[in-house]
Amino acid sequence: QLVESGGGLVQAGGSLRLSCAASGFTFDDYALGWFRQAPGKEREGVACMTRGKRTSNINTIYANSVQGRFTISSDDAKNLVYLQMNSLKPEDTAVYYCAAAYLAPPSLRPKFMDYWGEGTQVTVSS
Repeated sequence: QLVESGGGLVQAGGSLRLSCAASGFTFDDYALGWFRQAPGKEREGVACMTRGKRTSNINTIYANSVQGRFTISSDDAKNLVYLQMNSLKPEDTAVYYCAAAYLAPPSLRPKFMDYWGEGTQVTVSS
């Protein structure tokens, strides 16, 4: 089960941190990612990560639109995946989803994800 939290309303230039509680997942076995969907648009990948059994095995990928502003990370002890979002822009407004793919490389393509959360709304005002 994936449950997102941390969404809300923020002014442009502000920051938010999204959290995803991933119960029943062994982080070593899953690609864990964040996706978003704005009204009238297709769902798109934002960031995705995989981690092996050692921190040296962590791989992350980001959409060009968020590179340098967003950071994906995880806390294995708490089974949490985070998305730190800085320098937010109005075009970042969307429902943000946490997703997982079993034994997969990191991907920004929604069709490769096996499990999805319900989403959390992020609204950035100008």
